[in-house]
Amino acid sequence: MRGGTVISCVLLAGCAPTDQAAAPQACAALKPGAMRWIPAGRFIIGENGRYPEEGPPRSVNMPGFWIDAHELTNAEFAAFVKATGYKTMAERAPPVTPQTPPEMRVPGSAVFAAPSPDEPRWWRWAIGAEWRHPSGPGESIASKDSSPVVQIAYEDAEAYARWAGKSLPSEAQWEYAARGGQAPSPEPVAAGGRATANYYQGIFPVRDLGLDGFRGRAPVGCFPPNGFGLYDMIGNVWEWTKEPGGPQPDIHVIKGGSYLCAGNYCARYRPAARQFQERGLGTDHIGVRFVDNRRPPPVPPRA
Repeated sequence: MRGGTVISCVLLAGCAPTDQAAAPQACAALKPGAMRWIPAGRFIIGENGRYPEEGPPRSVNMPGFWIDAHELTNAEFAAFVKATGYKTMAERAPPVTPQTPPEMRVPGSAVFAAPSPDEPRWWRWAIGAEWRHPSGPGESIASKDSSPVVQIAYEDAEAYARWAGKSLPSEAQWEYAARGGQAPSPEPVAAGGRATANYYQGIFPVRDLGLDGFRGRAPVGCFPPNGFGLYDMIGNVWEWTKEPGGPQPDIHVIKGGSYLCAGNYCARYRPAARQFQERGLGTDHIGVRFVDNRRPPPVPPRA
């Protein structure tokens, strides 16, 4: 909903958020809070765009910066909540008007879900969805410490950033980092046909074949890092940026695509791809990673 006041969570169902196929490879054991230094450089933002909102391409000079090596995990967000007592937007009582439907009058009351073949809607509201229960009470994050945290709205991401002494990335920072110092690839597939990211193989939303090893969110670090040593910049979950998007003030750009992006739907698993998301709307396929613009560059090794 527009206006920046919606206390809500969103899910695309029919996609089995935790239905895991045979893992494609051993997932990396990543250190919580690990960051990578991205050296200064120049690049073309929006290069090789596929949709009108991804352009026009323009040259950008980027100073160096630190960025999280992986998406913020359930364990990391849980540590923040334990230390601060923070309640996400989805856990708070939502604003109610005479027009508010009954299912949207309780905390954690918003999950649109992917339809069945005879269901024309692609999203629906559900009760009880929040970061501990991404698709509602029937799903728990227990034993999923290394999976990316989802169902966090923009305000929640900002709150974590303040606590951690970090910031949300600009779109330019995010896209530059996602390229890994290399020319952008049009598809998340290696030369041998092996998936290099967690995305939807098959015809969405009929069936995800799980050829990349997962049907739904994957733990961070299960796919090869890019040239800067960053994991899951493409696929797995969308990621918030601080970039405003569109004419409304409550909209921000998200980047990277997710496990729901397929060739016939979305196809935004590219660094240049962008999507727009309402600040007050958390979903089960949007997460975040952060930058640290205050941390000094690494000291170069002595010759």
